[in-house]
Amino acid sequence: MASLQTLSKSFPGWVFFCCCCCLPLLLTSSLPLKGTSTAHHACRLRKINFQQLYIRNRTYTLAKMVHASDKDTDNRLIGQQLFVNIRENNRCYLMKRVVEFVVKGVLLTEVKDQYPYVEEVAQFLASLTSELSSCKFSGKREHIEKNLEQMKNKMEQLGENGKTKAIGELDLLFDYMENACTDAPKKGGNKKKN
Repeated sequence: MASLQTLSKSFPGWVFFCCCCCLPLLLTSSLPLKGTSTAHHACRLRKINFQQLYIRNRTYTLAKMVHASDKDTDNRLIGQQLFVNIRENNRCYLMKRVVEFVVKGVLLTEVKDQYPYVEEVAQFLASLTSELSSCKFSGKREHIEKNLEQMKNKMEQLGENGKTKAIGELDLLFDYMENACTDAPKKGGNKKKN
């Protein structure tokens, strides 16, 4: 009987606690509301990923070193042409696909033994695509596939210089990925020497 009296005395306190503390937590929880999509949030990376000076320096140094041996100044693999007819909310998905291709089709091939930092940069880029594993496109996929295929075809047409060009443009890839996949795009990025 004594425990029942204690419970009844503290009952108003529990009601107050639940109304003031628990209800606001439930109302502001990160659960999606009915009819809303979580795809946008799945296609976002934390800005801090790109603020790591060590990996940024490795990526830019590798790109600069290899770009010096790229004699083809007429072609570009990573550039604004990738975003032709691509809605802004699909740009991160597209960049995820481009990075996956560059990691598997370029960095993790025989070139990894030819240049310093390739494996470190490949691991970093692979970790970004892993974070974006649930990032999906919205709407029609045809423009994404077309632009990706054009980039792959151009690289293939360039032969061995295609891989050199892709590595020489890793700084661009880094910047485009940052701009497409973070909420606060980097200012003044995407400039490249010819």
